[in-house]
Amino acid sequence: MDLSYVKKLIKLLSDSDVDEIEIEEEGKKIRVVKHGNNSVVVTPAPLPVHQPGIPSALPMPSAPVAQGSAATSPAAAEPQKKLHEIKSPIVGTFYKAPAPDASPFVEVGSVIQSGSVLCIVEAMKLMNEIESDVAGRIAKVMVQNGQPVEYGQTLFLVEPM
Repeated sequence: MDLSYVKKLIKLLSDSDVDEIEIEEEGKKIRVVKHGNNSVVVTPAPLPVHQPGIPSALPMPSAPVAQGSAATSPAAAEPQKKLHEIKSPIVGTFYKAPAPDASPFVEVGSVIQSGSVLCIVEAMKLMNEIESDVAGRIAKVMVQNGQPVEYGQTLFLVEPM
């Protein structure tokens, strides 16, 4: 998109009763928003953000349930303490394989080394390989393929070796 096109969009928005325009063209998105005082702000379109209220993003609810039952509390709580969390260093989209038709980098039960590539998190069209910081075995994959992830969100639980 060239600057004159953006200026035309701003003028069009300023002269109309519309408060917001979002356009995608040639793989680029632009969002123009008009504020109440007739000023116009141009921002890049936001990336999809994972909603914190979705239960799949919260691994903690299983721990209180296990602690609540007296018979299974020590056995169930013990493995949780030993698991290492591998978290997303960026906001983006989680991919379990290098390509849609390729096999996943890792699955539950996979043995990994420190530095092993576990997944890809795409952020702003950049594919970022996420590597393990411990050697161990994948105990649980916390997100699904194609799901948006937040900074600091747990992606994998690993049993350290």
